Amino acid sequence: MATETQPLWQLIEQQLLDLGSADLDAGSREKTIQRVAKVLDETGANVSLDGGNMLLLRRAVETRAKAGRPLWKDITDATAALTFDDVVNPHAATLKIVRNLGSTFPAVKESERIADIRKMVDRTKLDLFVSKAKGLPDDQGIRLLITEDVEPEVLIARLGITQEKLDEVNAAIAAEQAEVARVEGLLEKVADQPDDARIKHLIDNEVSDELIIQLAKVDQSALDGVKRSMEAELAEKKRLAEEEAARKKAEADGPPLEDIPADEMLEHIESIREILEFSEVEAEIRQMCEQSSLPKALVDIAVSEPDKLDELESKAGG
Repeated sequence: MATETQPLWQLIEQQLLDLGSADLDAGSREKTIQRVAKVLDETGANVSLDGGNMLLLRRAVETRAKAGRPLWKDITDATAALTFDDVVNPHAATLKIVRNLGSTFPAVKESERIADIRKMVDRTKLDLFVSKAKGLPDDQGIRLLITEDVEPEVLIARLGITQEKLDEVNAAIAAEQAEVARVEGLLEKVADQPDDARIKHLIDNEVSDELIIQLAKVDQSALDGVKRSMEAELAEKKRLAEEEAARKKAEADGPPLEDIPADEMLEHIESIREILEFSEVEAEIRQMCEQSSLPKALVDIAVSEPDKLDELESKAGG
């Protein structure tokens, strides 16, 4: 029988940590076994009244006496000495510990104990990655633990962040993955093209420099070369875009005062006066005038110098 958090063999080994040679002498060994069994009973492990558990304890004490040192110290020392390179492959790290201890403590080679030692290795791996994550800037630590498939509730607790923060980082990662998928799709369309054509295709589709280099597998100098060749083209695109924006603005603003025919001037002024009867609030006046497609030049006068409308009306023959 084991407790809720640890298997019985580990609880036994922990109790054997501080035993001295006098406790392990043949004449006092049975007394030591009974004392340890009682301590374990008090922790909730049924040892004294369970034949199988008592046999497990006796074998552990016999092995402890023969080895001359406690197994638990060897295991904890081995897991504490693990490095990042070791825990990259926790299965291999576990087997290495088992191989190193197995000749002196044969019981560690049992499948259940190997699985228990693997859990200890996994906990050490988590500790190492959490320590590293806490030293990383911005959200890199959170991303590191997400990459290592740390359970969300464990990640939140160990890094001291909120669920909202974790959701934010997960959303950012999902957006980045979607962008990678988009770029990979773009590259498929130009897979048979030379590098400069593929790079240009990605630039035209607003792909970041980082992803171009990463996914198109080109270097910075190749990217810079294509950008230089595209400068004239990009400048022309910018000029045309600015001209189009200016044209749309002019179209929305309407003609200047001097270009408005007299009959249209009178119609516009009449419409503005009707609007002024509804509101004196500038924002509301401008909104209603815009909805009526009235020239901006007239609207500006209506909200700033409304009396000037009479002068304009007179000039137009009204």
